[in-house]
Amino acid sequence: MRRGAVVVIVIWAIAIAASIVAAVQLVCFRQATIGRETLSRVQARWAARAGIEEAIAIMAWHGENPDPDDPRAVIRDLELAADGDLTTGSWRIRHLRDGVERLGPLDEHSKLNVNRLGRGELLNLEDMSLDVADAVIDWRDDDDEVTGIGAESDWYRNRDSGYQPRNADFRHVSEMELVAGIWPERLRGEDWNLNGRLDPNEDDGDASFPDDNADGVLDGGWAAVLTASSRSSGRTASGEPRLDLRTAEEDEVLDRLGLDGEQAKALVAYAQRPDASMEALLIEDLGTLAAGGTTASSGTSVARTRRSRAGIGRSGSNASTARPLDQSQLRTLFAEATIGEEDLEPGPGRLNLNSASAEALRVLFPDDPSIADAIVSYRDSKPEGLVSIVDLLEVDMITPQRLAALRNQVDVTGDVFTISSRGRAEATGLEVEILATVDRSTLPVRILEYREP
Repeated sequence: MRRGAVVVIVIWAIAIAASIVAAVQLVCFRQATIGRETLSRVQARWAARAGIEEAIAIMAWHGENPDPDDPRAVIRDLELAADGDLTTGSWRIRHLRDGVERLGPLDEHSKLNVNRLGRGELLNLEDMSLDVADAVIDWRDDDDEVTGIGAESDWYRNRDSGYQPRNADFRHVSEMELVAGIWPERLRGEDWNLNGRLDPNEDDGDASFPDDNADGVLDGGWAAVLTASSRSSGRTASGEPRLDLRTAEEDEVLDRLGLDGEQAKALVAYAQRPDASMEALLIEDLGTLAAGGTTASSGTSVARTRRSRAGIGRSGSNASTARPLDQSQLRTLFAEATIGEEDLEPGPGRLNLNSASAEALRVLFPDDPSIADAIVSYRDSKPEGLVSIVDLLEVDMITPQRLAALRNQVDVTGDVFTISSRGRAEATGLEVEILATVDRSTLPVRILEYREP
């Protein structure tokens, strides 16, 4: 009996010990798994952060070494650094434009800044209605007067929304969801996290949120063509403050714009006129403008304007002795100078012709989308891109009058980029994404927004 009892006790002791050992092993295994995942997440995070820092370093270098004759240089260098490897991981920086994944960060200036758009341009957006366009304008204007059939403070108070219009510029494109009549589905499309990349849950039909059509192409909604993050710094592609012709001396104009003495004198004289504008210089002879002639109307023939640019003839008997500005001089003039306050102070950014999506350009040319395609084709044929908006005159469908109408909406550089960097741990393949929006117009480069999961 005693031997039997001892055997039972021993067996029970062994069983209990085995259970304890198994439990300890299970706990240790789980802790090891958690440890590996934590380590992998740390490695992936710092790989993603390394990609962010690499992109910022490239932007800073180009800020210190600007090349006004190659505005796409920074974009090319950012593309070259889109992939990188570390000892324990790697990073990949991507963005989507026109539904296609592209290397490097997203130039926020490749989109239209909602704070610059008027009613007409807003209505060119797909499925935009008049009441919503007016409500967008009411949200950002500085008064409480209803625009058309829009919505001001009373509308939001009557619906107990808990907020009122900002009566100032939108700070982020997602703020548009607060505007009367705008639904998140319309603004975000399938890109629910607004990271500009096609994530697995955005390409699986109705298997997970959000609903999508699983076609392998990201529908970014209005956010694919609109931004509130792009900013104009008041500096040019050469890194210099933009030259204000209203206050500039003739010597400054001579040195910076490559004009002769008579042209510089005529340009400074014209800039003193109260009705002077940069747009007029695109469609009328400099001598006529300086002598007090009127700005050419929209009916001015393209042939006449191009003869003037070539120096053939004069466009009025009262013209000064200044010869017409040639294409090269016009290019430099619009790249470096301005008449008026808007181009001198920081404000909502213009659309960068060197990175603009075809979809954004079509908003500016709703009556003839082929113009947008022609611009993209022309700029992509030049490795350095467009060095001035005047280069658009090389596109057959762009007349001086059309370019003058576009002038306040477009530029050839961009200062604000959103970097979507995905870090990957080498050992496990675990990925972490970091989103950073940065402004390269100052040194050091400023991080405007930083998001981690």
